[in-house]
Amino acid sequence: MKCKNLVLASMLSLGSSYTSAQALSDNVEFVVEDIRVEGLQRVALGAALTYLPVQRGDTLNRFRVTQLIRSLYSSTHFERVDIYRDGNVLVVTVSERPTISNIVFDGNDDIKDEQLQESLDGSNIRIGEPLDRTVITSIENGLKDFFYSIGKYNADVTAIVTPLPRNRVDVKLLFDEGDAAKIRQINVVGNEVFEDDLLFDQMELQFNAPWWDFMSETRYQQQTLAGDMETIESYYKDRGYLQFSIDSTQVSMSPEKDGIYVTLNVKEGEQYTISGVELSGDLLGNEEFISNVLPIREGELYNQAEVTYTEEFISNYLGRFGYAYPNVVTIPEINEEDKTVKLTLSVDPGKRIYVRRITFSGNTITADDVLRQNVTQMEGSWLANRSLKTSKAQLSRLTYMENVEFETVRIPGEDDKVDVEFNVKEQASGSFNAGIGYGDATKLSLQAGVQQDNFLGTGKRIGLNLSTVSYQSSAQVTYLDPYFTIDGISLGGSLGYSEFDGGSFNIVQYNSKRWSIGSNIGYPINEVNRISFGLTYSNVELQSDNTSYVQTSRFYNQFLDDNDPDAAIKYDSFLASVSWSRNTLNRGLFPSSGSSQRASFSITTPNSEVNYFKFTTDTKWYFPLTRNQRWTVLARLRLGYGNGYGDKKGSDQILPFTENFTAGGSDTLRGFENNTVGPRGVNVSGGLIATTPNGVPILGSAGNDALQLSSRSLGGNAMAIGGLELIVPTPFVEAEFDNSVRTSLFLDVGSVWDTEFNYDAYKDLNVITSTGPLLDYSDWKNYRASAGVSVQWVSPMGPMVFSFSRALKEREGDTVDFFTFNIGSTF
Repeated sequence: MKCKNLVLASMLSLGSSYTSAQALSDNVEFVVEDIRVEGLQRVALGAALTYLPVQRGDTLNRFRVTQLIRSLYSSTHFERVDIYRDGNVLVVTVSERPTISNIVFDGNDDIKDEQLQESLDGSNIRIGEPLDRTVITSIENGLKDFFYSIGKYNADVTAIVTPLPRNRVDVKLLFDEGDAAKIRQINVVGNEVFEDDLLFDQMELQFNAPWWDFMSETRYQQQTLAGDMETIESYYKDRGYLQFSIDSTQVSMSPEKDGIYVTLNVKEGEQYTISGVELSGDLLGNEEFISNVLPIREGELYNQAEVTYTEEFISNYLGRFGYAYPNVVTIPEINEEDKTVKLTLSVDPGKRIYVRRITFSGNTITADDVLRQNVTQMEGSWLANRSLKTSKAQLSRLTYMENVEFETVRIPGEDDKVDVEFNVKEQASGSFNAGIGYGDATKLSLQAGVQQDNFLGTGKRIGLNLSTVSYQSSAQVTYLDPYFTIDGISLGGSLGYSEFDGGSFNIVQYNSKRWSIGSNIGYPINEVNRISFGLTYSNVELQSDNTSYVQTSRFYNQFLDDNDPDAAIKYDSFLASVSWSRNTLNRGLFPSSGSSQRASFSITTPNSEVNYFKFTTDTKWYFPLTRNQRWTVLARLRLGYGNGYGDKKGSDQILPFTENFTAGGSDTLRGFENNTVGPRGVNVSGGLIATTPNGVPILGSAGNDALQLSSRSLGGNAMAIGGLELIVPTPFVEAEFDNSVRTSLFLDVGSVWDTEFNYDAYKDLNVITSTGPLLDYSDWKNYRASAGVSVQWVSPMGPMVFSFSRALKEREGDTVDFFTFNIGSTF
């Protein structure tokens, strides 16, 4: 385009110079006594004179006139220049190019406005700049060529320039895209080894696709066809057909320009077997190791993909030692007689490359020092590709980073040094909330607080939250410094108070008050593994209206005051914990590949008034199905177990029922109401006299015994919850918003049970409530399952989760929810 503009500008300049020379009369040579420029509006006189290669006292001739006109046109300020002579005064009359006041796009569907503006910027067509009319036609033709490349042969682009006062113009690009031409037929000529249908299956372009295959691409696209040709070539070469080639391609169009016929003429050749593999060049003394791990072997069919992988493997291996730009070339020696090929891998490692400087851009909030804490590549050391990839992964896992990219930039004049430039895109890392919310589980909620994962750009996490919902009121202050030391040791703490109403939380009725204060410290094992230790002191006051439940009475009996059995019980505890985490996810929010695992073990110290332990583990695996990772499978599993140790008042201690596991709701088992899945409270009325120290009921006369079940779940000391999710592109949402909106199809399966429950003691009693039959709450096989679709959105109000689900496996008495939503929950 630039070349065309230069030629056009030159032609205009030459044409104007000849015309103006005539206007100067036959005696064109004269000494310039003065210069007068007319027609200036926006361009200052001084600026215009700088483009004139003529000064007072110079002799003007035809050649100097040509130079003068070319110089003025090259300034890009003028669209017409005329030269006159008034005595010995040189008169330059100009017409300035109009200024672009506005740019409008109308009718464009396949090209976004942003893409169009980027294209216009390359031609210097932008608001506030002078309009060069000579490039308008080139822009129209270039856009038409784009539409032709995607099969829209009836497309038309028209640029309308509307004059405005004060030498301004509006530019409007009017698009008539039309319909894309459909592929009517694809023919492959010359193939004998593989059938047409098998080759068609490898192609993205399709024809005669069934109506239900809505993902097939049936419209013609030039780039897609080029990609399909490469795919077919790879398919053959990966199966030994080393000399396969596509000799020619014919693309023809129907007279109406709505149908495309594609013909590929191929030459298959013969299959070749590898007769030997040799290494040549400088492998830095690692010849034996590389030879032993090479994936290509003598006697195997030639495989182009394996050859390419081998070249990349050697390059990446040398890159670990600072040889960032090795040259690895595979030289084939073909033997036509026995159809074999000998492969020689020629390796030139080049020079070892060192990093001069590491810089960051795009971080308007986060300090460079915080980002540098996550970079394992060091300045002054050699460039290691493994360290760069690890650095990118660690930065991407920060919850306040949306995207991270890097590039190595060679330093001019230095063939062994580079600069590493990280470009990051930040995203919201905290929230301030003060208002009213509503959820189907939380009902009316009032909350106020600040949560910041990147406080003042330091990477520190600070939170102050006050909230009240239907079942809980709480206040909590949290702090975490993930960079407490330069070695990556983290230090954190928390202080909190809460009042809890179990009845409003869909579990048995009890009220509790809890004060807690704790601290934790974490140590990095390596780039992806971390271990943490914590200690938390808690003071709990517990009051229950349902001590007659056999599961809760066993715990209450250990603390009840015989002189005041209705008084609340109180106990102190010191909970020590150790946890291990592993994280290889590609992003901190909405990951699409990698995995995360976390296991924690906590136990109250022997001097605590309650003695129990809990173990939990949580793992997630993301398996991308497509190269762009918009289609991904998520597999997850959460396990938990807890129990008491030691004894109190002659009874074995058990896990406090306030620490029981529950399930149901958006973060465990969707499709079931929050915390309703699990063992129910068991009340034996009529002949119940007492329980043994270990909680076994002592029944009275069998004829008077009856059993009542709570309508709410009590929870259990064991839990297993898993699920599969297919993450799909969100309909009507562009790919650029995948980091803020996510849609998935899910299958949830889970069970909560009580290993201490004695089913045999109650199975023969009559159930007199309508909450369903008595189940063996010690049996893990009483699982539930659900399936549905979920949409997650990081909105300006906070994270929002919407789920539509259907229970696939439920028990009588379960409360199911078809639709659930939560605002402000954590993913």
